[in-house]
Amino acid sequence: MNADRFAFLAEKLNAIREADSLRVLMPRIHDGTTIIESDGTRLINFGSNDYLGLAAQRFVSTPNIPLLTTNGAGASALVSGFTTLHDQLCQQLADLEQTEAAVVFPSGYAACSGVVATLAEDGDLLLSDQLNHASLIDGCRLSRATRFVYPHIDVDSLQRLLEQQRHRFVRAWIVTDGVFGMDGDVAPLEALCDLAERFDAHVLVDEAHATGVLGADGSGSCEEFGVKKRVAIRIGTLSKAIGSHGGFVVGPQVVIDYLVNRCRSLIFSTAGSPLTIAAAIRGVESIRSEPERRIRLRALAERFREQVSRNLAGKIPTTSISGVPIIPIILGENQRVLQVSASLREAGFFVPAIRPPTVASGTARLRVCISATHREEEIDRLVAAIS
Repeated sequence: MNADRFAFLAEKLNAIREADSLRVLMPRIHDGTTIIESDGTRLINFGSNDYLGLAAQRFVSTPNIPLLTTNGAGASALVSGFTTLHDQLCQQLADLEQTEAAVVFPSGYAACSGVVATLAEDGDLLLSDQLNHASLIDGCRLSRATRFVYPHIDVDSLQRLLEQQRHRFVRAWIVTDGVFGMDGDVAPLEALCDLAERFDAHVLVDEAHATGVLGADGSGSCEEFGVKKRVAIRIGTLSKAIGSHGGFVVGPQVVIDYLVNRCRSLIFSTAGSPLTIAAAIRGVESIRSEPERRIRLRALAERFREQVSRNLAGKIPTTSISGVPIIPIILGENQRVLQVSASLREAGFFVPAIRPPTVASGTARLRVCISATHREEEIDRLVAAIS
């Protein structure tokens, strides 16, 4: 990835440094009211918000995570909440995603909304897919950039917008989910990257529903569709396939450094609990060491998709693809989807009814999500019950 593309961020960081305002994350070990810095220095901590001492209580220790883990971080990452566990997770994520650096957020929502709002500035152009997650939409709204929403996965409409608008702006950003959470379809990532290169734009991809699921190494849709090196900045969550809680951003070091210094949803949030960070470390390790989970998930998702497609022709969007474990069954009216969801509950299945405003009016649906821990006979029973 050409470092010159982010020279504008390096210039901003230099200005922050010259004003003696540059901030960096310092990994620490928490030991009650004491913090231990990376050089072994022990300091009595008067920077935490752990007013009752509950966050500092010891909770769990595991063989692969040698540190005794405290309940809470006690403060924001830039104050004292960034522990050696947070640092370890950032290194793991950067390695998984094959990027220079990573930073962890307290939630996926904070990561998506904060990154878009921070990077896209006044004088920039923001182009957002119509069905992007609410966190991306809110990030676009918080940004001072000029915003346009293009029809869902409509590359031609996006191209026309770029042709008409790109020359008016300093920078352009194309923002998209990798896998769309309510439809189970994927962004046309290769085509988006082609347009970005043609019009000198940046692509930001939210990998929330793809991390651990897609890609030869489980790193997501950019890996699955061969554009990992063309998408410099990728956003993810720790709360789906990784099985914990929080969000993350991976990318060039200069981008991560800039977010640490300017992203409000990171700077002004308490860091993720060391308990959730420890769980996320184990989750990332499982993605790397247990590819059989991903293989089984794909097989079960395809088993369900094939069977239900035969019985309910026209109810599953044609853009929904094999391997994605989100399968929507479009029933249209709110009352109908509530009735079917209730009937499935009586049959022993929890399949949530998704209605407006989460989805468009007239597209109320059942949203079936497959897990690698489901059994084949559970899949078959659900198909029979739905049919």
